[in-house]
Amino acid sequence: MIAPHEIRTFPRRHIGREVRVYDSPPSTNDLAMECDAPDGTAFVANHQSQGRGQHGRVWTSRPGESLLLSIRLRPPPELARPVILTAFAAVSVGDAIRELAGVQARIKWPNDLLVRGKKVCGILIEAGRATVVGIGLNLNQTIEAFVDAGLPDATSLALVGGKTIERDLALNCVLDRLDAEWSRLLAGERVPLESDWKWRIGLLGRGVLVEMADGNVVAGRLMDISFDALELLRDDGTAECIQPELVRHIHAV
Repeated sequence: MIAPHEIRTFPRRHIGREVRVYDSPPSTNDLAMECDAPDGTAFVANHQSQGRGQHGRVWTSRPGESLLLSIRLRPPPELARPVILTAFAAVSVGDAIRELAGVQARIKWPNDLLVRGKKVCGILIEAGRATVVGIGLNLNQTIEAFVDAGLPDATSLALVGGKTIERDLALNCVLDRLDAEWSRLLAGERVPLESDWKWRIGLLGRGVLVEMADGNVVAGRLMDISFDALELLRDDGTAECIQPELVRHIHAV
């Protein structure tokens, strides 16, 4: 097991009371999954040699350019659903982005944050010995760096906010938002998170194509969205409710 080169402690309530800092581990998600660490421990790296995203995609970042963060959690059963955990992370990071760069981020279903239509953050929820919330937030990449990496549809907080973002500032901002949101969820306050998540998705009332995990595609108008169901009005006038965990992507048409 790789040892952290620094361990920091903070007076937070649940998430980020202990922060373990690494130089270049394979993956902070793997560290969070494998380590015997207290609930809410944060794992942060300067670089990842084997970072990954949703559906086995590779997450690439040059050393020091991104916030690479994983949180080890043991959520109660009512919060252990992927849709709730992803919404919790996305809304929290979205609030941090507004504070750090002065811009609003939208959610691209299920787990990306976009600013001005370009990806600035990816989220990966994994479950095993513990539940791990992985976050990769682009901080200081240049346009040239994204072009060289073959990522023309990506952006960074420095590009959208016009200033360099210190990683520790971003780390503490994100952890503070995660801790505050998790405290509300543990207190049973689910509605504010659900409302912010719905607003950041931004597709209510629009025609959409819903790509299911089994490969089927459902078309209709998105009438409502909640942690319990996506409510679609089909073209033939019938209504359909779809469990969020069965949805792979939603595309506006």
